[in-house]
Amino acid sequence: MSTGPNKSNFDGSENSLPQELQQEMINEVRKLIGPQSGKLAVYCTDASIARYLRARNWHVKKAAKMLNATLKWRTDYKPDEIRWDDIAMEAETGKIYRSNYKDKYGRPVLVMRPSCQNSKSIKGQIKYLVYCMENAILNLSESQEQMVWLIDFHGFNLSHISIKVTRETAHVLQEHYPERLGIAILYNPPKIFEPFYMLARPFLEAKTANKVKFAYSDDVNTTKMMSELFDMEFVESAFGGKDIADFDIAKYAERMREDDKKTPQFWKNGYITESPLPLEKSNSDADSDEQAKRAEEKEEEEEQQDDDATSSVESLSVKN
Repeated sequence: MSTGPNKSNFDGSENSLPQELQQEMINEVRKLIGPQSGKLAVYCTDASIARYLRARNWHVKKAAKMLNATLKWRTDYKPDEIRWDDIAMEAETGKIYRSNYKDKYGRPVLVMRPSCQNSKSIKGQIKYLVYCMENAILNLSESQEQMVWLIDFHGFNLSHISIKVTRETAHVLQEHYPERLGIAILYNPPKIFEPFYMLARPFLEAKTANKVKFAYSDDVNTTKMMSELFDMEFVESAFGGKDIADFDIAKYAERMREDDKKTPQFWKNGYITESPLPLEKSNSDADSDEQAKRAEEKEEEEEQQDDDATSSVESLSVKN
């Protein structure tokens, strides 16, 4: 397993087309998707369209199709209207949280701890993931488009992960947040994780898979990679850093609620000023009882299928 990227791509940069040609392609995509209004117009910046083009290797029609699918998803799913209180129960163990530091390239860091999984709800887990992605984007600096994932495998076993959730995570990340992931560092994954990863890897596009790095605390290349990416004074001790503080849900909830106050202004103006607007309540339409019932039944069926798949992974791990 690879332990780290070359220094040249630590910052997520890649060879690209001449700026003038990029702008021509961006303009072509704009023509194909048509005029947008409101939040969708804010979303469709040149930088955003360029990410979809990069995700589709600068194929204009494919990028436009992908972007149109995201615009429909954002209209239906309303990710910008998810607030802390909507997902607080999913968040209470600190299974995913945005760290209070950034990497040396100014990218926000999402820390993931699979062993802290506290939910069987696929819908709830994906909703919390989307909230975390939106929050990380809200906290991007002007010069950055990407984020870092740090995944802590301490205390991990196969009951903490799900084929279904992994597949949905890959779909949401790749289809609706293209080119947002700079690097994902899997820190100290146990041997039993490898057969699961082999099953999950086909869900990942090649560009995404290449951003996944296996890291081990006793490996000198890992130590070098981490020190080149982060100021280790601020990184959690779980990743070889010097921060020994435990996750504090009360303090984290306060941070997220403050960020929630900024969200309406961001989607009105496309940027944040120093004085955030008051918190606005979500206007998401509630699902009907019948729709909710069908969704629950489908989820229960998928969870049973997922349990069967996990059992297969365990059997494969035992044989190996």
